[in-house]
Amino acid sequence: MGNFLEIIEWFDDTGKEIAHRVPEEGSGDIKYGAQLTVRESQAAIFFYEGKAYDAVGAGRYTLSTLNIPIITKLLSLPWGFTSPLRAEVYFLNTKTFTNLAWGTRDPVAFKDSALGLIRLRAFGMFNIRVIQPSLFINTLVGTKASYTVEDIEDYLGKVVLSRFNDYLGNNLDTLINLPGQYDAMSAGLTEVLEKDFSHFGIQLSGLYINSITPPQEVQKAIDDKSKLAMFDDLNRLLKMKAAMAMESAAQNPGQAGAGLGMGLGFMMPAMYAESLKAASQPADTIKCPECQNPIAKDAHFCQSCGHHLLVVSQCSHCSKNLPARARFCPSCGQSVDQEAQPPRCPHCGSVNLKGSVFCNHCGEKI
Repeated sequence: MGNFLEIIEWFDDTGKEIAHRVPEEGSGDIKYGAQLTVRESQAAIFFYEGKAYDAVGAGRYTLSTLNIPIITKLLSLPWGFTSPLRAEVYFLNTKTFTNLAWGTRDPVAFKDSALGLIRLRAFGMFNIRVIQPSLFINTLVGTKASYTVEDIEDYLGKVVLSRFNDYLGNNLDTLINLPGQYDAMSAGLTEVLEKDFSHFGIQLSGLYINSITPPQEVQKAIDDKSKLAMFDDLNRLLKMKAAMAMESAAQNPGQAGAGLGMGLGFMMPAMYAESLKAASQPADTIKCPECQNPIAKDAHFCQSCGHHLLVVSQCSHCSKNLPARARFCPSCGQSVDQEAQPPRCPHCGSVNLKGSVFCNHCGEKI
C-alpha cells in the first residue's frame, strides 16, 4: 500500500498568495494514508464532493481513521481502503499580509469649521490576516485555484475609504487641529472596520493614515493663518509680505511688473505710517502735563496749549538744571545759594541776567 502514498504540501514563493488549491485543476486522487504537511503559517481544509469536511492546523497528518475520522466515513470497506478519494485540499496562508494600500482617487468633500467646504485627499496602508479559513474560502475564494492579495486589496481599500469619509466627518472639526490626531483616528477607524472584515474571516491587524492633504490654495491659506499668528497685528504681516515681494522682484527683475509696484504703493503708507510718525517727533522731548503733546525739554511754554512750565536754573557746581526753588542740586547735592542765582521774572518766571530791570522774555518789570 506504500506505492499509493502521496505527500501533499504547499510553498508560497511569491509571498502574496492567500489560498492555494491542491490539485490546481479539478479534484485529485488523494489516497488513503497520504501524508499532509501543514506549516506554522498555514491551515488546510479538505473538500469532498464539493463540501468542506475538516480543517487542520500546523503539523504532519496521515489520512487514516486515527486523525481524519470524517474522511474515513467516506471510505467504504468493499474497496479495501485503497481506492482514491476524489477530493481537494485548500491551503490557507495565515501570515500577516502587510502594506496594503488605500487612498482617494478623487478628492472628497469636507466641511471645515474654520476653512469652509474644502476637498481632501487621504492615503494610508493596512494589514490583514486570515483567522477563519473555512469562512474565507466559502465567501471569497470559491473554486479558484489560487487567491492572492491583489484579488482583494482593491475591494478592501474601498471599504476602508468609505468608512474613513464617514469617520472624518464625525470626528474632525477642522484641519488646523489635525496634527497629533493620526494615531487616535487610526485606532477609531480600525474599530469601525473590524466588523466589515470579520464577514470574510479576515482580521484587520493594523491600519495607518499616512497623509490627509487639502488642495494647494487651502494649504496656502493655512500657512498664511499660521504666519499671522506670529505677529501682533495686520500691519506687521503687510511688512513681511512687502519684504517677500521686493525680494522676489530683486531675484526676478524681468518679471516684476506694474502690478507689483501698485501693490507696494498701496501697502507702503500702512507699513511706514508708524515709523514716519515716530520720526517726526524729536528724540529730546517731553510731554506737556496739561495736554500731553510733545514739547522740547527746554521749553518754557507749551506750543499747543500755552501751559506755563516750571522754570529751571543751573547748578553753579555741576551746571545741571535745577528745579525752581530748589535748595540742593538733585544731581550733585551741592547747596544752592538762592541769592547767587540769576533774577527770575515774577510774571513769567523766566531766568534773566543779573542786574536786569525788565524781563528779557515778557518785558515786565522785575
